[in-house]
Order: sequence, then structure tokens, then C-alpha cells
Amino acid sequence: MGSHTDSLPTPATPAGRDGLDAILTRPGRAVLAFDFDGTLAPIVPDPDQARAHPDAVPALAALAPKVAAVAVVTGRPADVAVRYGGFAEVPGLEHLVVLGHYGAERWDARTGTVDAPVPHPGVAAARAELPALLEAIGPREGTWIEEKGRAVAVHTRRAGDPQAAFEALRDPLAGLAARHGLIVEPGRFVLELRPPGMDKGVALLEYAREIGAGAVMYAGDDLGDLSAFAAVDKLRSDGVPGLLVCSGSDEVTELAQRADLVVDGPPGIVRLVRSLADGIA
Repeated sequence: MGSHTDSLPTPATPAGRDGLDAILTRPGRAVLAFDFDGTLAPIVPDPDQARAHPDAVPALAALAPKVAAVAVVTGRPADVAVRYGGFAEVPGLEHLVVLGHYGAERWDARTGTVDAPVPHPGVAAARAELPALLEAIGPREGTWIEEKGRAVAVHTRRAGDPQAAFEALRDPLAGLAARHGLIVEPGRFVLELRPPGMDKGVALLEYAREIGAGAVMYAGDDLGDLSAFAAVDKLRSDGVPGLLVCSGSDEVTELAQRADLVVDGPPGIVRLVRSLADGIA
């Protein structure tokens, strides 16, 4: 990799170095995908206050015209991620795609519209039962419910002991989810109930194949991103070079152990995106 890549960090693995090299040398076939919360946006106590890092959109807009595609893959509803990210009508991001609700929804910058199927009925049914279930478990000071349309989440970040509250909720929420044909996705002090069959890995794999990716990068920070890491591994086994990036935190270590490259949270992601934009001719 020539001198123009001096500002780029070096992946810790041979597969990661191959992935980065493929992105730099064949950018026109590269798909770069990013989680939203914790990756492009700092984690905040109230998810409704989450916003993309102020430098994320300018960095993505500098990179996007040089690669095949840039995608945001998130558990949030697609329109919410677009709004909180500030992704709409940005010069340079005309081809951005947001795969929301783990790929069940898709927003295209070209049309500015969301394509989405009918919601799973189990989500509304589980949501209706949640308050009574939380009450039965005991004191839930600081535990709260987030409406996500196609999913519903219970957060414990504001509880006096977030980890203890998280553990106390795991089994009861798994039982509730199972009764309504849903699954539980654990995250950083959050347990999300959502329909089975879609995850970030499925969304990323389908999108990479649709684009005909010749190289792929995925950046994430949480347990829900492990499926996307697995999708990159699958693409690698099919001969498509890939780069796994962890937006590092001290809350989740599993992703860092799997990653080719660990950066310092959203500011590190922004620096990486800028370096890639500068490194591609």
C-alpha cells in the first residue's frame, strides 16, 4: 500500500490487511457498512437524543463517491436513523442506503423513501404485556421501555445497578418473546424483542451480493454486530476480501476480540473514514 495510506491504521490480521488493501486498490467494488449507535453516533443515556458524530456525515460524504456503496445497518427504524444521522439530501451521499430494523426496512437516498413490510403482530402483543411483567419482577427504577415500531426494547442503563437489572430481565423477557414468536437481542444494557429471521448479518450479506461487492468493510460496536462480522467472514470464505472494524468501548469486548481493527469509538470511526477517503485516489 503506497505512501498515501500512511495515516491509515494497520489491521492486526492478515485477512484484515487483505480487506483494507482491496478497498484501497479496487474502491469501485467496495461496500462500506456501518452500525449507527456506538459507531457513527456516541452512546447516550436517552436513545432519542442520539445523533451522529458531528464530523461523521462530512467524512462519509467525502468517502462515498469513491466506493461502490455506503450503507448504515441499524436496529433502529430506517427513518429514525436517517433523521438522527442527518443523512438526507447530503451532497456526496446520493447513493447512501440505510438498512433499518436489521434490514427489514430500507431507505434509499436517491428516492428519500422507506421500503418496509407489514409489522410482526407479536411486537404489539409483547409491548402490551411489558409493563405488568416489569412490575412483577420488582423495583425497576431506571428501567424503561423504548418503542421501536417493529421492535420493543427494555433499557437498564439508567438503573442503579445496570448489569444486575439487565441480568434479572433476561429470562422473563426471553419467555415473553417466545410466547409471541419473537427473539431477544441483547445489547449494551438493552434487551430488544423483535421478529426472528432478520439480523445485521442477513442484511449485510444480501446487500453485498446485490451490489456485487468485491470488498467489504463492516464497523460496529455491540453484540448485535457479531452477525454482521459473521457475514463478512462468510464473504471472505467466498473469496471477497473483508475488513472487520470495532468501534471500541469498555462495555463490550466480544467485538474487539473478533475485529481486525479496533478504533476509539465514533471519533475513531470518523478518523478511519477520513483516512480511507484520503487514501483512495
